[in-house]
Amino acid sequence: MTNTSYRWATPGDVNAFFGLMLDNVVNLAVLAGILVFGFGFPADLVYTRMFPGTALGVLVGDLIYTWLAFRLAKQTGRSDVTAMPLGLDSPSTIGMALTVLGPAFLAAKARMPEHEAAIVAWQVGMAVMVLMGLFKLALAFVGDSVRRWVPEAGLLGSIGGVGIALLGTLQLGEIFSEPVAGMLALGVVLYALVAKLRLPFGAPAVLASVAIGATVYYAMSALGLSVHHVTAPTASFAFALPLPSLGFLTGMPLAVREYLPLALPFAILTVVGGINVTESARLAGDDYRTRDILLTEALSTLIAGVCGGVAQTTPYIGHPAYKEMGGRAAYTLATGLFVGLGGIFGYLAFMSELLPKPVLAPILLFVGLEIATQGYFAPPKRHAVAITLAVLPSVAQLVLIFLSQVHEGALLGAALDPAGTLARTHLNPGFIETCGVMVVLAHGFILTAMLWGGAMAFLIDKKFLPAAASLLICSALALFGVIHSVAPTGSVYFPWAMPSTLPYQWAAAYASAAVLLLVAGRSAKPAVASTSPA
Repeated sequence: MTNTSYRWATPGDVNAFFGLMLDNVVNLAVLAGILVFGFGFPADLVYTRMFPGTALGVLVGDLIYTWLAFRLAKQTGRSDVTAMPLGLDSPSTIGMALTVLGPAFLAAKARMPEHEAAIVAWQVGMAVMVLMGLFKLALAFVGDSVRRWVPEAGLLGSIGGVGIALLGTLQLGEIFSEPVAGMLALGVVLYALVAKLRLPFGAPAVLASVAIGATVYYAMSALGLSVHHVTAPTASFAFALPLPSLGFLTGMPLAVREYLPLALPFAILTVVGGINVTESARLAGDDYRTRDILLTEALSTLIAGVCGGVAQTTPYIGHPAYKEMGGRAAYTLATGLFVGLGGIFGYLAFMSELLPKPVLAPILLFVGLEIATQGYFAPPKRHAVAITLAVLPSVAQLVLIFLSQVHEGALLGAALDPAGTLARTHLNPGFIETCGVMVVLAHGFILTAMLWGGAMAFLIDKKFLPAAASLLICSALALFGVIHSVAPTGSVYFPWAMPSTLPYQWAAAYASAAVLLLVAGRSAKPAVASTSPA
């Protein structure tokens, strides 16, 4: 260990701050869009009750991660430690809005006035958040064991798939929804962050990308040249403290009875993601304890729920990207303060409507490129196939997102009962069945990817028993819908309570493959030495 002084703030923190901060703003914008414009939630409730508590969770988590960076720098004597980024989890933010808050609001509105129904839905959301936080708190103590057991191909391949499919391909749709503004913003990101070329006057790349893209976006709108109609922000600045509330206790019975099974898979996915990103950070040079990272996200989720938040926090998968930008600890400190105070003073609500999504999407695309690249270069070369296999479930999730625009439930129902559903549709039967399978594959996709990648890496190294064990875990998880849920919402269940035999079919498929590996492995050559962690 050396006595090198920790350079906790560098010019690279400026880029990293804008990247992490804007990522959180994007998630808040999506949340508000679904609730206010999709379900008709009262805007004041979303902006002055849900936003402040949600933002408080980000503040708490980023402050702790900032402190952990200082501690790691002191322990190692290194001056280049990058803090772990924390923010709102995109899949569960969307999932909470679509499967918990929205349906709870519509159900309550059928029997009471709109504002009262919105309060009921908000209390249910708070209760689900508290339960998710407690659940993640318990899982945090097994995170290190999981990281030691699963090969890098499983850990990094799973988040690499997220980078390729959700942070990469999916963002292209946003970027090219307004091609001129989106492409200009993307061009700045590719020029400065990917090609690592210096912008004129040393301008921060992320800030320059958003500024140029937004200017062109609104200029084209003023001239009537934009592809879509652009509306002016309607949110106003309003002071609202995220005070602790016992409202979650009121919503607890309904949350446990109807909505917890829909939300728990999202909690599991963030824990698995936390394990994966800790490994990603370790390979980038910052060896954080997995338990500390997971405990922080659990605590920040719990605090957010108690104070009115409705979207859970998670460590972001972009640590290598922020490190590449030159970020240290100042960017997480600044992001936490900016987001936390923004929820209190109301400027986050205004920003979530002001900043164009086609201009923000290139930032997410860059993060996706970085983590996908790391997924292929960090593990042993022989595990490249395992990494590619781990990418595929994220592609299924991408398909699911597109199918949801058509009607996920109808497509899955057609796959489970083709005779009944196809009689009422003009779609090709083979297409319907394929869509249903893709929906099932997508449910629990991060956990599936980690287990697939790990099993393949074990098999490549001729470690048949761990490979078979990975498949048997898949079998057990598939039986209860933790992965490959056949419920349209992706919820967990007892298989005997389902009208379909598919849970048994999926479980039997994995179990059969595990037996095959064990039988075939008895005649194979002994395991070769492996440099990958098991």
